[in-house]
Amino acid sequence: MNLFDVYPLYSVTPVKGKDIFVTDDHGVEYLDLYGGHGVISIGHAHPHYVAKIKEQLEALGFYSNAVQNPLQVELAQKLGAISQCPDFSLFLCNSGAEANENALKLASFHTGKRRVIAFKNSFHGRTSGAVSVTDNPKIIAPINACNPVTILPLNNSELLEGELLKGDVCAVIIEGIQGVGGLDEGTTAFFQDLRKLCDTYDVILISDEIQSGYGRSGKFFAFQHHNIEPDIISVAKGMGNGFPVGGILIAPKLKASYGLLGTTFGGNHLACAASIAVLEVLEKEQLISHAAKMSAYFIEIAKEMPQVKKIKGKGLMLGLEFDFEVGELRKKLIYDKHIFTGGASNKKLLRILPPLTIQKDHIDQFFEALKVLLDE
Repeated sequence: MNLFDVYPLYSVTPVKGKDIFVTDDHGVEYLDLYGGHGVISIGHAHPHYVAKIKEQLEALGFYSNAVQNPLQVELAQKLGAISQCPDFSLFLCNSGAEANENALKLASFHTGKRRVIAFKNSFHGRTSGAVSVTDNPKIIAPINACNPVTILPLNNSELLEGELLKGDVCAVIIEGIQGVGGLDEGTTAFFQDLRKLCDTYDVILISDEIQSGYGRSGKFFAFQHHNIEPDIISVAKGMGNGFPVGGILIAPKLKASYGLLGTTFGGNHLACAASIAVLEVLEKEQLISHAAKMSAYFIEIAKEMPQVKKIKGKGLMLGLEFDFEVGELRKKLIYDKHIFTGGASNKKLLRILPPLTIQKDHIDQFFEALKVLLDE
């Protein structure tokens, strides 16, 4: 049997990781400024993280959600405290797409309505509901296109209210900072208008923090830069530092009932152990404030480079925009300089999503390599 060929692959085979570096099968070390799509939050193979998962695996790896799991309760309490959302409830699942599926489903249950508002260049996942609210027709199959969705431009409150006036919208879903779409984001004024309009028209506001959450923006959640509170917050990527886990944080006004949502593997013992370890490391090593400091240092250097036309994003969710497509530059960074970076649907954008443990010397290493390649 062959693998189903849906991924264009770089010819690199990582076999080991340590903090902000990965090593391939030839012993070559790479600086990881992409973190596997922003998944690696506390660094590869963090010793506390490894120990926590190993200890849990030796005790109990899995049992179903039909029995009590104190680790879920511990995770919910720790997450509520560190994220400043203590009054929210937590539903655990396995991935970002699944988190958004459950967020959309819960919004529709709560309001009794069907249509969803999403935004241009959004990406919310590849499963049925999540992909239908993603602004990429190439990955929407006919079976997904039946969901009633309206895609609007960011930062246009008038257009948004015009749609909400029609009375059939159950949810507005928005990324705190767009990831795949190229690090565009709503203004503070727009986020605040969005909150008020959702309240006025009985619409659930879903903040997709799958990539922008867990401290990556310099705050725990990116929406916290705008002084608002959503009704549902979807999380995944950095939540497990590589262990498959996702979830939604749910405001008190949305009520639970038995059978409303469900999952086999979501919230399993290993996933909870991994997620608790991540929160403990984030707090102990003060990685959220560290991310903000490293971001300021990165941006300071980037501003000095004339080839960089625009710097996008916040915290350690950053993009460098050039006046040329960056595909070849990314290849040279990998093969010549041994540095991983990311791309986006904006082909002129180099995306930077390092572990939050990054230090100034790692940033210096990146810019020294980038300057050499750009001068060539």
